[in-house]
Amino acid sequence: MLFRIVFIALTVTVITGCASYYQSHAEFNSEFEQGDLKRALETLGRQQNESESKTRFIYFVNKGLLLSILGEYEESNSYLEKAFLFGEDYRINYVNEATSYFTNPNVVLYKGEDHEHLMLLYFKAINFLKLGQHEDALIECRRLNIRLNQLGDKYVSEEKLQRNAFIHTLMGIIYQSAKDYNNAFIAYRNAIDVYENDYSRMFGMTPPEQLKKDLLDAAWRTGFMDEFDNYKNKFEMSNYEASSQDADLIFFWHNGLGPIKAEWSINFVITPGPDHMMVFNNNELGLSFPFKVDDEKDRAGLTNLQFFRVAFPRYVERPVYYASAKLECGSDTYNLQLAEDINKIAFYSLNQRMLQEFARGLLRAALKKAAELSIRKKDDRLGAVLGMVNAMTEKADTRNWQTLPHSIYYSRIPLQEGKNELKLLLYSGRNQDSTTYNFTYQARKGETLFHTFSSLETVAAPYRYY
Repeated sequence: MLFRIVFIALTVTVITGCASYYQSHAEFNSEFEQGDLKRALETLGRQQNESESKTRFIYFVNKGLLLSILGEYEESNSYLEKAFLFGEDYRINYVNEATSYFTNPNVVLYKGEDHEHLMLLYFKAINFLKLGQHEDALIECRRLNIRLNQLGDKYVSEEKLQRNAFIHTLMGIIYQSAKDYNNAFIAYRNAIDVYENDYSRMFGMTPPEQLKKDLLDAAWRTGFMDEFDNYKNKFEMSNYEASSQDADLIFFWHNGLGPIKAEWSINFVITPGPDHMMVFNNNELGLSFPFKVDDEKDRAGLTNLQFFRVAFPRYVERPVYYASAKLECGSDTYNLQLAEDINKIAFYSLNQRMLQEFARGLLRAALKKAAELSIRKKDDRLGAVLGMVNAMTEKADTRNWQTLPHSIYYSRIPLQEGKNELKLLLYSGRNQDSTTYNFTYQARKGETLFHTFSSLETVAAPYRYY
């Protein structure tokens, strides 16, 4: 058994090296970040073997998102559907899970973060809306609702991110575009609740003004006049009147790029405790984790170790280059409003489970040391080899969906039937210099159009670590 562990550990070391997942895919990431999307797609095409790898989820969503930006909506959805089905069919491989405790978490299938599974359905729904396939977009709404219910069942603590305000907002937008104002009202009301009670506390976010208007419009069109009046008072919008334009445009701005996972390590000191316990301490961070070690010789061996290193994941923010944006349509101006901060959600979700990450990492380190000490009793040289392998394979899981936007903004713009000229102005954070893009839309009466615009620019340095 030991030789099998050593072989697996050495194999993982050779394959993964010391690079993070982001660094090991530097060519694709560089091309994507620089906006060379066709070349990035070609690079993914040469990595077809990853569709069967332990990072197949990331391969599917990367290709799906890239194809969506390039306007290949049907092909994009085929890859996003593969990612969705992977999430539905994911099963724990207990052999790989056990092996990960003797090597590192990278030997296990990457199953995806909760917010990543929600975002892939967002992109699927938007693709369908751009294709004019509203019924298929509504199916994605139902899938999103199931995912949200699963999150509510999965987490009990109110400090865990159980609900997603932006996804409720998206569901409302889709229902409203299908003229289902009753379900739109319910979705918008849920979104307001999550923004006010969860997002305000966790991320310092408030409901977008556009969401408030959409909720009022949905209430008015459904005939919920009491709710219409109550929400006008609640939002301090007593003079608001329901809109009645020929058509409208939902414009989503994907600003910047989401965080990447990197590795950081902590040194722990081992001290003996009562009842055969060994305590792993880091006084600087105030961390203390006890483990029971029944064998007296193993306890003595662990006590002789002054300290050891354990690797953990952490997110690195890629700060956005653009700080704000607005749309101009004729003489009217519409600010794009923050609806989802994927960057903050990623950091918050990882921070909420860091105690679990610490416990898993220390258990991994303890099992490695126990195996090393056990072998040293029989063969000191082989034990030394295993100790070297343990050090070489100590690595955090740095995998994540790294082509997601940093944050998502949106607004609803009224259109006239026929031709509409719009101007998008993006403002940088430091000197408020603006970059302008022009768009033309042909609208039919009663139609809702959808547009997404991706700004891939980030501030090169310094990245922010948390």
